[in-house]
Amino acid sequence: MTTSIALPATSKNSLFSFVALFLGAAALALGGVFLRHSELPPTASAVYRVALAIPIFFLLDMLAARSEPAQPAERRPLIPVKLILVGFIFSGNLALYHWSMTLTTLANSNLLANLAPIFVVLGSNLFLGKKFNSGFLFGMLFALAGAFILIGHRLDFGSSYMAGNLLGLLTAVFYGSYLLAVSLVRSNYRTMTVMAWSSVGTLIVLLPITLLRGESLVPHTLHGMLMLLALALISHVGGQGLIAYALAKLPAALSSITLLIQPVIATVLGAYLFHEYLSVTEFVGGVIILVGIVTARKFS
Repeated sequence: MTTSIALPATSKNSLFSFVALFLGAAALALGGVFLRHSELPPTASAVYRVALAIPIFFLLDMLAARSEPAQPAERRPLIPVKLILVGFIFSGNLALYHWSMTLTTLANSNLLANLAPIFVVLGSNLFLGKKFNSGFLFGMLFALAGAFILIGHRLDFGSSYMAGNLLGLLTAVFYGSYLLAVSLVRSNYRTMTVMAWSSVGTLIVLLPITLLRGESLVPHTLHGMLMLLALALISHVGGQGLIAYALAKLPAALSSITLLIQPVIATVLGAYLFHEYLSVTEFVGGVIILVGIVTARKFS
């Protein structure tokens, strides 16, 4: 006679959320592939990313609402301003990231944007009073060191890149703020509600910026349109949606560290799809990131 040991529901939920976070990071990493094949400038592509995703999020939110058991009606505003403000923060992340890529190297902008865990930890401590043990902080620093090793050989911090580097650092501040904001509102709203209205907020900011910059919003071919659709469906609906789901179950600080898996996935995709050479140093950096993530999760 065999017996099976069932995992506690909380452990199952935590594991499922952790897997969702990894899948979300993978979907975001694929966004770099779609952007590379996009026929539009980065900010214009970001406009399509959120604009095409908005009706899908609202449809999914309606379906989620219908599947929930009937509950007493809650008095919530017709337009949740808090969620739109979350979108404003995310638009800052996207706009600054794309802007930094034009003023510094791609490696610099990627690495600096991935410093978000530092700002999530600082924000959690300063504004939410959350304390972190030494094991968690060691895991975070270990993962960040792995990111430096992974991308380090491509870095160039010459004086001509100073403005772009500062924008890359601001990208990390905005993304860290976005992760904290989503983790706070997710306890009161469904995942799709958060994503739908925050995407509206993002579009409200990004569309005028794109028009003021004079960027084209017209893809030239069917291939270009398909790349924008993939960016919306896979990277935004899939990637950001999974991350928002996970943030309801996992601490924002742990989630931000876990998302450091994104440059690892992006490096592997680059090697496989674009025949970019994957060096031993990059492999070691990727392993160190994984060890740091596992360590942080163990002590979180």
